Amino acid sequence: MKVDRTLPADLIARQYDYMERVRAWNPPGLMAHILTFGCQQNEADSERIAGMAEAMGYTLTDNAAEADLIVINTCAVREHAELKALSVTGQFKHLKQEKKHLVIAMCGCMVSQEHRKDSIKASYPYVDFIFGTSKLYTFPEILYDCLVTRKRKFYLDAGDPGNVPEGLPVARASSFKAWVSIMYGCNNFCTYCIVPYVRGRERSRRREEVIAEVKALADAGYREITLLGQNVNSYGKDLYDGYDFADLLADLAVLPGDFVLRFMTSHPKDASQKLVDVMAAHPKIAKAFHLPLQSGSDRILSAMNRHYDGKTYLAFVSYLREKMPDCALTTDIIVGFPGETEEDFEATLAMLARVQYDNIYSFLFSPRKGTKAAVMPDQVPEEVKKARFERLLTLQNDISRQKNEALVGKTLTVLVEGRSKTDDTKLTGRSESNRLVHFEGADSLIGRLARVRVLRADIHALYGCLADDR
Repeated sequence: MKVDRTLPADLIARQYDYMERVRAWNPPGLMAHILTFGCQQNEADSERIAGMAEAMGYTLTDNAAEADLIVINTCAVREHAELKALSVTGQFKHLKQEKKHLVIAMCGCMVSQEHRKDSIKASYPYVDFIFGTSKLYTFPEILYDCLVTRKRKFYLDAGDPGNVPEGLPVARASSFKAWVSIMYGCNNFCTYCIVPYVRGRERSRRREEVIAEVKALADAGYREITLLGQNVNSYGKDLYDGYDFADLLADLAVLPGDFVLRFMTSHPKDASQKLVDVMAAHPKIAKAFHLPLQSGSDRILSAMNRHYDGKTYLAFVSYLREKMPDCALTTDIIVGFPGETEEDFEATLAMLARVQYDNIYSFLFSPRKGTKAAVMPDQVPEEVKKARFERLLTLQNDISRQKNEALVGKTLTVLVEGRSKTDDTKLTGRSESNRLVHFEGADSLIGRLARVRVLRADIHALYGCLADDR
């Protein structure tokens, strides 16, 4: 059944009314600090929180000590991300003691879990309110209630299937790179993943809204626009009978403007040859594809509820490479899923050796309370997981080094992002294949495209000079 979960305009108008109420309630000159953990979707959510904060009269600051409002946007994908968010929140306790008027809020995926809500309520009394992912658009109303009543409130999703808010203000972190959410939630229920429980069911934005947003960004001079969804390949299934993600991508790729389109994340069970054909046909679509494998073992993939096997995955990769030989391919790998044997792990290593990924994002299995995998038998001991993880990295590092070294002597187009965090004498940027590139240049290049000749390479980055320097 097709269900459009776009919120009625009057509900968004109500939040604009509360933005004005907060602005009128507060004295001028207040500052807000937004701290984000987790994925690009969380970053996009934080940009909307920041936009609403600015509309309420707050000035954004990177310094928590300056803030009168602190919002911690949390992640629940792995335990490490949760513990880090809680640790940082604990460090804000002394700020609340120094500034009684300070408002501290937590939101996002972690706080959408009942057990985390209870622990925050009991152990973090200086957190004024929390709100789940489906309540993000009501942030102004929640904040106003907190300011007026000074009572702690906990606004959770409680099984909410989710919604699609349109028209909220956005404070983008970059003037040349932008996130555009095209859908929210997930229907896949991989046995290790908490996302469907904390972000609700899949719901797509109307294509008209997405196209209008991307067009506005292109008109404003944005160079790189990344489309976001837990599984972008499912886009449109809840709204349209024939129009899918490949169609949306094709419509966006013909918009006027000097920009590149990226997207994440794709699920192998839904990745189509039609999508590859669209990518190959349009120069504005970056030739880079992130296709999470998770495991090379069919037995483990079945236990993960991934709905594909190694043969299906390899067939798609073969078609991708046939149509776009130079397309960069990256993946996700989970090491130590419950029941993973040495044979299963060897199958993962064999897949890496066969596919030859440009890069991988690998993680030790992290049990998530409420998922099937958390209570599966045959949990892999930590020392075994860590040993396998090191073997995985050793293999992939060798592959990544060889692929990067093959680019030495070539000239790449790089979107310059800023100064290198490790060497401020160099600029840093990303190539079309999303490789990190460091080179010397003037600040005037930041936010622009530069032609960079690669002089040397290592596992994680390329080093070069401006092509005009030759």
